[in-house]
Amino acid sequence: MTTLLEIAAPTIEYRLLGPVLIVFVGACLGVLIEALVPRQWRDEGQMIVTVMSLVASIVVLWRTWGPGWRTVGAMGAVSIDGPTQIIWLLILVFSLLATLLFAERKLGGGVTSFTPMAAAVPNSTLERDAAAARVEHTEVFPLLLFAVSGMLLFPAANDLLLMFVALEIFSLPLYLLSGLARYRRLLSHEAALKYFLLGSLSSAIFLFGAALLYGYSGSFSFAVIDAAIAAPSQSDALVVTGMVLVLVGLLFKLGAVPFHSWTPDVYQGAPTPVTAFMAVCTKLAAIGALVRIAFVAFGGLRWEWQPVVAGIAILTMLVGSVLAIVAKDIKRLLAYSSIAHAGFILTAVVGASTPESGLPVGQIGSIAGIAFYMTAYGFATLGAFGIVTMVRGAAGERNDLVAWQGLGKKHPWIASAMTLFMLSFAGIPPTAGFIGKWAVFSAAWRGGYWWLVLVAVLMSLVAAYFYLRVVVAMFFSEPDPEVGDVHVAVPGIGTTIVVATGAVMSVVLGIVPGWVLDLATSASQLLR
Repeated sequence: MTTLLEIAAPTIEYRLLGPVLIVFVGACLGVLIEALVPRQWRDEGQMIVTVMSLVASIVVLWRTWGPGWRTVGAMGAVSIDGPTQIIWLLILVFSLLATLLFAERKLGGGVTSFTPMAAAVPNSTLERDAAAARVEHTEVFPLLLFAVSGMLLFPAANDLLLMFVALEIFSLPLYLLSGLARYRRLLSHEAALKYFLLGSLSSAIFLFGAALLYGYSGSFSFAVIDAAIAAPSQSDALVVTGMVLVLVGLLFKLGAVPFHSWTPDVYQGAPTPVTAFMAVCTKLAAIGALVRIAFVAFGGLRWEWQPVVAGIAILTMLVGSVLAIVAKDIKRLLAYSSIAHAGFILTAVVGASTPESGLPVGQIGSIAGIAFYMTAYGFATLGAFGIVTMVRGAAGERNDLVAWQGLGKKHPWIASAMTLFMLSFAGIPPTAGFIGKWAVFSAAWRGGYWWLVLVAVLMSLVAAYFYLRVVVAMFFSEPDPEVGDVHVAVPGIGTTIVVATGAVMSVVLGIVPGWVLDLATSASQLLR
């Protein structure tokens, strides 16, 4: 006698998953625009769809904000809790600002930062003909939305399988975007290839670790893995190996040392708007996923992963700060700065539980500190890269620091804004960066890692040196006559909004940080 299996229909909380679904639908509409809309109308159509998708996602997220809406949805696959909500909000806001950089045309004389024909050989006749015909790669906007949809899903994933899928969804578009720079095309191709190889390696390591954890627990679910860790077992080597591989895969995306290889090359070669987007939103998604898996799945192994992550945090701060000192390219300097910031953020992750009680009593303060730090870092980073797009020569952007000498005398307002961003990165009061570092360092101190905080403070002093190098070059150095014509181009409304918003928020969050800290603290409780 044959028995038919009764398969229950899946339950999807569409309203709570609305921000992810709206962005994904917007990306699909962007693909249809590329296929069906005449070329001369695509740019405006893509821009409208992208902005409306991101704004609608923010509105839907805000309407479902609060403890009453927090649940484990999509049949246990997605955790919609406080950290998910705050990270979603930050990713959407920063993606909206990055979209304005993507759409900038005034700086390039009516063209964007992206090549007119990616398939053409750099500097070939075909590429020049495409540029003359004003052919544009408007598909960068749906690629951005696809990346954002994966970034939203990544820190909310409640099992390893969905987390891996989200990792691939946001990684693949970034590989393509990295190779689309209009100028320095060979360098951009190199950046895309290196980013692809780096991302493929991290994905493979993550997937291998997920397979080991499945073999240990019989499930990809974080809750089941946590329960299996709590139960007596003879397979500790299996779970520890799987945990290490999964964490390594996430640390690749965070840009932590020694998994930072080629990160500066990617930052330098990718189109500057793409670099700004990756520097902020990829780091947000990675740190959100790391926090979730460390606290929810590996909470019972904190004695194993905390010392290792503490060592990685020290290496990351040290390497990022020291190598930035010798950087001669502003984008490369900001890349090493991003690596150093990853180390500062990891101090809060390490200090999330106290060795005295063995309970994660510092968890809420740690997550709130990370959220505020990423808020301050995001506004300053987007603003700084916005200014990088404005400093130009005859062949496009001038990123060599020598070209920035004397900038403060010719363009004091632009140089002053860049100085503000450098001071915020360095954590000098009264900027937002100071409050951000205080938040993550206090969380680590509260967790019993006072020695790690001392190392972080020392590395902050080292980092202040290379940030001040930029300030000295702009205000206290004479222009190099051999550099040639260097000027600050008048930006369009999009870049102006990004730079102005970054400058205002870097000051406001440094003077009155309480409202953001309160918001982050109220959204700091992870669901298990």
